[in-house]
Formats: sequence, structure tokens, C-alpha cells
Amino acid sequence: MARNGDGIYKRGNGWRLDFIYQGQSYVRGLGRNISKSVAKEIAAVKRAAILRGEAGIGRKKRKDISWEKAVEEFKAWVKPNIRPNTFRGYCQHLRELGQTFGARNLSEIHTFLIEKHRQRRMTEAAVGFNRELGTLKTLFNYFIDREKFDGPNPTRKVKKIKESRGRERFLEIEEEDRLLSVCTEPLRTIVMSGIYGGLRIHSEALTLQKADVDLRRRLLTVQGAFAKNGETLTIPLNSKLREALRQRMLESESEYVFTKCDGKPYRSIQNIFRTACKRAGLVNVTPHVMRHTFASRLGMEGVDIRTIQELGRWKDIRMVQRYANLSERHKAEAIEKLSNSTKNSTPNSTPADFGKPVSLGSATGIRTLV
Repeated sequence: MARNGDGIYKRGNGWRLDFIYQGQSYVRGLGRNISKSVAKEIAAVKRAAILRGEAGIGRKKRKDISWEKAVEEFKAWVKPNIRPNTFRGYCQHLRELGQTFGARNLSEIHTFLIEKHRQRRMTEAAVGFNRELGTLKTLFNYFIDREKFDGPNPTRKVKKIKESRGRERFLEIEEEDRLLSVCTEPLRTIVMSGIYGGLRIHSEALTLQKADVDLRRRLLTVQGAFAKNGETLTIPLNSKLREALRQRMLESESEYVFTKCDGKPYRSIQNIFRTACKRAGLVNVTPHVMRHTFASRLGMEGVDIRTIQELGRWKDIRMVQRYANLSERHKAEAIEKLSNSTKNSTPNSTPADFGKPVSLGSATGIRTLV
């Protein structure tokens, strides 16, 4: 039943009070098998009790903290407890959340406001919202556990956006050529490190140091502090990536391979990468697509799935099956091989000996079949 102006409504045999005060939603049961007039009287009492409590009458002042101070304290606590690349992800999520919650206190961040943030991010970055929701949940739990925030965690009733597990995007050869042609250094070599080395751009490529690159032995080391699986592993360098890295290392005076004009390492390439993709006419391409391309290219060259797993440093082979896609062109060329293998056959012709008796040999003692 629809709500009335007094905020009460009937569901089945029970009446409920449902209203919003200062952005916070309040829902209270009023009783079952009672008349509407009785439900209104009970609702008035419960509404008054809620308003008195929110005004601080008859109870201690509610513990609260501003969003800015909460973020500052949370980051100080979480930084020494997680890996550097994970911390950078937290910072990115908190910046995005700050666009919605920045001017508020934690008590003002309620389920409906988070849902509003969810609706905005659905059209921008659905996966990004899911990561932001996880960070927000952890932040609230931190303050609740330390009794610095009163009330339940407002994220508990907010659902994640369903993530598609459909076809993974990767670059065709001509798309790679277009992208690299519009990339200036060091973005060009950063992109190549994903395509030809399988590096995760933000966590592994941007943190790459010169000491991790052995040009003589053609080896590249991914430090466990920045690797997703936490393990330090070494992978071989192919000639294209080796030459590109050699040039970058000669031009960079920093201990890092990829640096900005001021000599400091990159923290993100989202903006310049997005601009490059736009200039190249590419859509639905993110930096992680370079790693997808790495796995798919290996698969199309006939590399076995176990070797792809080793080179890409995936712990779960199912992830390799997800990423190692084959291009439509590659599949079309494969299916065309069936035509080439039967080009000399004449399936519509009738064999000259069709219908004649077939002998299986007198030595077998088997009669001739007709």
C-alpha cells in the first residue's frame, strides 16, 4: 500500500511507520491487526521518540567525525598494514567517494546517499563502485570497532553492481599500432610493458625500478611488494621491450624507469592514457587491456596455457582461461583450414566401385559382403 502523508502504510496485516529525517531513513513496526487510527497514534509516539533522540534529548551526544578527518585517520592506520599498490587503490577510492561525501560528517552518510553515489558510478565505472564500496565499508568498520562512531555501518544494505564476465577486451595488431603511434614517451614504453611483458600497469609497471631490469641477461623482476600475488618473480624480456626499456633507462636519472618531467615516478596514467585512446579512436580500452592482449597473443601463437600462466604470474589457471582469448580473425583463419584440408575432395561424386561386393579376404573365412 502506498504511504500516506503521515508516513504510515499497511503491509499485509501490519502497519509501519516510514519517514526520512535529516537524510536518515527510519522504519518502525506499529503492530498487526490494528486499525488505522490506532496505528497513527502509535506512529506519533514513535516519531516523537526518534526526533527527541536525534536532537540529543535524553541521551548522550552521538559520536561523530567529519569525512575529511575520518579519511586522514583511516589512511594513517591502513598504510603500514597493506601493500603500497593496495594503499594507492584505497586512496583512489577515497578520492572518488569524497566527491559525494566530502562536505559531510560520517553520521550524514546514510544508505540512500550511498545509493545515489552508486547510481552515478553505474554509468561511469561499475567495477570502480564495487571497489569503493568495499573501501567505505572498511572505513566505517574501523571507526565502529574503536567506538568513534555510533550507529550501524550504512554500507551493509547496499548491493554491489553485478560485474560482467563476458568477452575480455584486447588489442588487435592494427589497434596496437594506432595506440603506440599517438603515445609519447614514457607512455609508449609503459604500454609496451603491458603488451610484451604482461605487467599490471599501475601496480607493476609504474613502480618498476632500474635495478629490476637486467638488460644483459634479458630478465625483468617483479617485486613481491607490488605483485598481486605477493611473490617476487622474474620473467624474460623480448627484444622489443628490452630495447624500449634500455632507452628509457638511459634517459631517466631517477631510480625508477618511468618518471615525469620533475623526475618523480608516475602514480597514475589514467588521464594521459584516456587521451591517447581517444586520439587513436579506441573505445572500451583501459590500461589493463594491455595485459589481456599479452595473454591473448601468447594463446594465438600456440603457447600452452601452463606457460602463459607462468609468464603472466597467475596463481589460478582459470584466470588464464578467462584472459587468453582468441581474436575473431584468428578463429576465422583456423576454421578456414578445414576448407583447405578438403579442397581436393569431391563429396558429390560417386565412387566407381560403389555398390560392388567387398571382400574381406579368403584367409579370414568371412563371406564376401554385397
